[in-house]
Amino acid sequence: MPPTPTLEYRDFHRWRRPAEVAFWVGLAILNTVFNSMVAQIDHARVAAWEPWVWEWTSSLVILVLVPAILAAERRWPFRFDTWRTSLPWHLLATVPFSLVHVTGMVALRVLAYRVAGVRYDFGRWEPGFGYEYLKDFRTYFIIIALISLSRLWLVRWQGEARLLAAPDEGPPVEPVERPERFLVRKLGREFLVNAREIEWLQAAGNYVNLRVRGRDYPLRSTMAAIEERLDPTRFVRVHRSYVANLDFLAEIEPLDTGDARLKLRDGAIIPCSRRYRAQLRERFGEAAAV
Repeated sequence: MPPTPTLEYRDFHRWRRPAEVAFWVGLAILNTVFNSMVAQIDHARVAAWEPWVWEWTSSLVILVLVPAILAAERRWPFRFDTWRTSLPWHLLATVPFSLVHVTGMVALRVLAYRVAGVRYDFGRWEPGFGYEYLKDFRTYFIIIALISLSRLWLVRWQGEARLLAAPDEGPPVEPVERPERFLVRKLGREFLVNAREIEWLQAAGNYVNLRVRGRDYPLRSTMAAIEERLDPTRFVRVHRSYVANLDFLAEIEPLDTGDARLKLRDGAIIPCSRRYRAQLRERFGEAAAV
């Protein structure tokens, strides 16, 4: 039986987005302060404020670009099984990343120097951009590494679902084509989740989240692939990104747009698109509609 969600995990999940923002902002501040102090020592002949302007303008632009890197990593996940496919795309992404960073950084420096009553000179763009690109290349992949490590830590804490593999010898205990149970690995422990206990499934990039007793377990699969292996008498597609277990469905709430909201027994709400609404009502029964 899967364990109930711990208080620590629920609290983290609730505050995950603010925690992530705080992490990137805090990391940027610490890194910028350290680099500014080093730059001030290395450039003792310039005004004391100039190295701080150099570092802060650079860090501010990189901080603004972090969401774009996060989006790129979601589009091309950098994992042990995908890095060969994802690496060329990320190498290509370092070029616009550096262009935007350098352009924004120089614009902010020009503005800061103008406020100080002096002129900022970046120098020749050819060697200047080449130098900045090498640093941006390193920065981009440091951010990618931090994203990958944080995901690995979160998956180990949250738990990751896998399909049971067929045995090396002899017939499988249950049908592999339509699994009755899923293997969940969490913090070094393993346990089985019955397919009938899955409340709904949600597509999330290259993963499908299995919702079981208030906890999401990511399964590395596409929605189309896993839908084919679920019991069609119990699981039904209700949205491009959702499959619901009819055993947990309590109410269908029609919307003026033609879509609907589905209320489950535990009070959770998931969307139902117009495309699947009529089919769902036929399967679930008119008595559930309001």
